[in-house]
Amino acid sequence: MAALPRPLQDLAADSIQQLHDAVARHEKVCYASSLGAESVVLTDLIWTHVQQIEIFTIDTGRLYPQTHDLIDRLQRRYGRSIKIYYPDACGVESWVARHGVNGFRDGPQQRHGCCAARKLEPFRRGIEGFAAWVTGIRAAQSPNRALAHALEWDATHGLHKLSPLLAWSEEDVWRYIHAMGLPYHALHDAGYPSIGCAPCTRAVPPGADPRSGRWWWEDEASRECGLHPRRAQSGRDTRV
Repeated sequence: MAALPRPLQDLAADSIQQLHDAVARHEKVCYASSLGAESVVLTDLIWTHVQQIEIFTIDTGRLYPQTHDLIDRLQRRYGRSIKIYYPDACGVESWVARHGVNGFRDGPQQRHGCCAARKLEPFRRGIEGFAAWVTGIRAAQSPNRALAHALEWDATHGLHKLSPLLAWSEEDVWRYIHAMGLPYHALHDAGYPSIGCAPCTRAVPPGADPRSGRWWWEDEASRECGLHPRRAQSGRDTRV
């Protein structure tokens, strides 16, 4: 990390220490990668410094081709594998039969149902048997995520959740990526700061809220997939 400016070295060192502490405390720790910019940073920190942590991702069946390309580039760079979980085919078929292939556009309830079938179901299989999971959320990403804690209990899934990049800014993330020469999602250069399923993601103008390109037809309060809670101002989880 000698190529990094001192403040970023310190930030990265603190994140690495959080990851080491999580392994020391919980032993079985996994990282659920979204394959966004933060995920590239965490993949580098984990595969370089804390290799005991297992990395997995979810292929919902509606990802961009560039997302699959990034998986391949990361695996080739580090010589390691990202475990890929796929949704239960019968569950997805059942949801589509009831709501239509693009039924998620019909309202927040339908969209959350689609996320549950395509993302939450395989996610639950991914974390099975682990005592803690790592996430790449940052406090600056949204008012909801600003209320998160670096280490907290995930009551919905029954394990601890660690967010070692919580204090990082978007600028910190990109400085790290460029200084370390890391591969990243090609759509970031096309105005996509936050990337998920193709039908639910679009480019945003420069300077816009990075999350505004996700589920843009919904109210801001409902724009989470269900992995991370919507919080009251007290910090109490109110699951969506």
